[in-house]
Amino acid sequence: MTFASRHIGPDPDEQTHMLKSIGFSSLDALMDAAIPEVIRWTDALDLPAAASEEEAIAELREIASRNTVATPMIGLGYYGTHTPAVIKRNVLENPSWYTAYTPYQPEISQGRLEALLNFQTMVTDLTGLTTANASMLDEGTAVAEAMTLARRASKSKSGVYAVDSDTFPQTLAVLRTRAEPLGITLALVDLDAGEPLPDEYFGLHLQYPGASGAVRDHAALITAAHEAGALVTVAADLLALTLLRAPGEIGADIAAGTTQRFGVPLGFGGPHAGYLAVRAGLERSLPGRLVGVSKDADGAPAYRLALQTREQHIRREKATSNICTAQVLLAVMASMYAVYHGPDGLRRIAKRTHNHALTIAGSLTAAGVSLTSDAFFDTVTAIVPGRAAAIAAEAARNGVDLRLIDDDRVSVSTDETTTDAHVGTVLAAFGVPLSAAAECGAKPLGRTTDFLTHPVFRTHHSETSMLRYLRKLADKDYALDRGMIPLGSCTMKLNATTEMEAVTWPEFANIHPYAPASQTQGYEHLVAQLEAWLAEITGYDAVSVQPNAGSQGELAGLLAIRGYHRSRGDLHRDVCLIPSSAHGTNAASAVMAGMRVVVVACDALGNVDMSDLDAKISRFSDSLAAIMVTYPSTHGVYETSIADLCARVHEAGGQVYVDGANLNALVGYAKPGKFGADVSHLNLHKTFCIPHGGGGPGVGPVAVRAHLADFLPGNPLEPGDHHAVSAAAHGSAGILPISWAYVRMMGPDGLAAATGAAVLTANYVASRLRDHYPVLYAGSNGLVAHECILDLRPITKATGVTVDDVAKRLIDYGFHAPTMSFPVAGTLMVEPTESEDLAELDRFCAAMIAIKEEIDQVAAGVWPAGDNPLVNAPHTATAVTADEWDHAYPRSVAGFPKGVDRTAKYWPPVRRIDGAYGDRNLVCSCPAPEAFED
Repeated sequence: MTFASRHIGPDPDEQTHMLKSIGFSSLDALMDAAIPEVIRWTDALDLPAAASEEEAIAELREIASRNTVATPMIGLGYYGTHTPAVIKRNVLENPSWYTAYTPYQPEISQGRLEALLNFQTMVTDLTGLTTANASMLDEGTAVAEAMTLARRASKSKSGVYAVDSDTFPQTLAVLRTRAEPLGITLALVDLDAGEPLPDEYFGLHLQYPGASGAVRDHAALITAAHEAGALVTVAADLLALTLLRAPGEIGADIAAGTTQRFGVPLGFGGPHAGYLAVRAGLERSLPGRLVGVSKDADGAPAYRLALQTREQHIRREKATSNICTAQVLLAVMASMYAVYHGPDGLRRIAKRTHNHALTIAGSLTAAGVSLTSDAFFDTVTAIVPGRAAAIAAEAARNGVDLRLIDDDRVSVSTDETTTDAHVGTVLAAFGVPLSAAAECGAKPLGRTTDFLTHPVFRTHHSETSMLRYLRKLADKDYALDRGMIPLGSCTMKLNATTEMEAVTWPEFANIHPYAPASQTQGYEHLVAQLEAWLAEITGYDAVSVQPNAGSQGELAGLLAIRGYHRSRGDLHRDVCLIPSSAHGTNAASAVMAGMRVVVVACDALGNVDMSDLDAKISRFSDSLAAIMVTYPSTHGVYETSIADLCARVHEAGGQVYVDGANLNALVGYAKPGKFGADVSHLNLHKTFCIPHGGGGPGVGPVAVRAHLADFLPGNPLEPGDHHAVSAAAHGSAGILPISWAYVRMMGPDGLAAATGAAVLTANYVASRLRDHYPVLYAGSNGLVAHECILDLRPITKATGVTVDDVAKRLIDYGFHAPTMSFPVAGTLMVEPTESEDLAELDRFCAAMIAIKEEIDQVAAGVWPAGDNPLVNAPHTATAVTADEWDHAYPRSVAGFPKGVDRTAKYWPPVRRIDGAYGDRNLVCSCPAPEAFED
């Protein structure tokens, strides 16, 4: 069998059955009817023919062999680390963890929510602050979010942000990208040279330890900043904080950084979980996701996303951030690293790391080499006039990479993987003998407070205990390894094992993002090949994989449009038209790119209202910068007017941004770059099979036509006018082999076949359910694209049964719910994808039909509106087996509804969760064990 036949769920006979049921003789006939002729691309994709799984792995082996795995002692926020084997096998390589979706249905996400609560607790304990979110994309974006948070929360009217000049250079690059469109001025301050802070500033950013390795006492600076009305962010190394005083202890308002060195492989820059923590009073301004403790219908503790859940869809252009994802899988790994090692284990790792740095420093100073600072944790910067390049080259010849700063300075960073032999290699490169360890001037700044005191961090230190803890959490969750996740707009399809295989190979996993180019030839080849394939698939001329989430791809694309207009002197073009149906992140991204959002109405069929578009174009013709549209539309329809829309915007001088969230309905059949779009972001974690990982990792490449190519993101470490949206040149490069393998194994025919199957399954589901739930939108032929919207509003009006009730009842039937109330409140958006076979599609349809029969029982008065299987869903095993049962329906209906396989029943661990209670009583760290006592 071909890989495509393994990836695509319905086999030819099943597809024939489905086609017949919706009235088509062939898949070609269906696609001809569904896709408007004006956008149809009939030529085959110019891609390599499909490789077998064995051939693709062999090619990846050859590409990986072009990378050189050296010992990275470069630092700058990226360090060697040991991923405990029990975590590597049972989290990173375990589909129970990596195929899960964002925990928007918390009752079936209690395992990963607990892991994320551990993450938040780990961060707050180490930083000394009160609340941390459930992870950010990387350190650079976390620091950028901290800057905008400070601007919102500061009482200062200044637009100046003061920044420690010893900040990581890649972080500075991301800060510059984010600051300029928002009118923020960065003021670099050399603290060592005694430069004063600006007269007025709204925030201060400090690096701790600095890029040079220096550990400074920032207490006085923080006090001065507060007196000036500014908020202070400390970008802190969490491993260092096991030995150094916590930022919160000296008054910092915000802490930001990365958790990469907590067991997460380097991966040439990502994916890694950034972190963001705040003091009391700022928690309701915290961007990203926040896990909180609430209670379920029985009053038992239960976890859920708190406060900002899907903020972008609610607040749109008023959202505080466009980040609507996180790095959940990597945050889980980092949290479990802390659970496994515990506080004592982390201290041992930190002390060993520090002692190696002390040995290097002591030997260098004994030999007369000057250091830039005598207070450090893991990084020593040596002053070696005219010798820096020769020293770095000598170390590299012996397999160790140092950081070459300039002709006169070279930096060495130790980490968990550093050995005595590595220290010897470093000293030999300097030409100095091993000597006694130096005294570290940071001792007065040593930590005196305890951390990770919760029992979870002091229990699971044997592999047996850790293994069972991970299994216990995974068993609470629903992921793709259990069954279908039919989420509209989120494309939860097969993440094949062969696609995942290369991610943990050392040649991909253990490469530092700033390693010498000679060591990263394999990665550069893979990136170039994948970018070229994506350009061919989309019809664009250039692609950058730097954006490490769809939100960052949106920002990068809009910044490219902004840069293009400014290069032509059109500084006045700042209006971004956005249809009312658009993803909320679109509006938030436009604001972040310095644009004004103007909403375009949709008509009764859900399409962009072309008369309103004309009116808005006419009104803003002189200032029109862009339009952002999703295609197929957010309503799941191939709009016939898309080419006309592009032409009208172009005629007015604007650019067309097509959101690539729904590209799974276009690959092999239409190319946005050929039907009028100028730029798109793609979601590799949707269309191109990178797993969602419980809410991250993701990759959101940006693709552009030739005239925008010069405005794509650039390398954050290279000087120039380019912008950087991620801290690493290729973003989350470590997971790109997944999408490379998908394209390579599917080939041009397989990719097109996947699109056809996705459209077929969506129309099959719509056809089967249309008599039970109205399908809200459809194209001119009565067909949907790759997803359909089921309208529950008439049912709710007639019976009181809500979309939430149906979603929770689906759990009892063994399903994750479709997307709820987006893009239309009171509806369910269903996307079956191409990976689900006919049996699973029919199981879902049968469940939805059975639920409609239950709703009819409520409507008929057989079951009371306030006591029926829907309003009480989901039902736990504890509830169903309780000694007392006083409901109007039998236990068997509650626990084993119609069609459910009793031998494979999924039991949710908690009952329906009270979200409002959790928001009113915000608890975002691990609760005491007594909270769970009956």
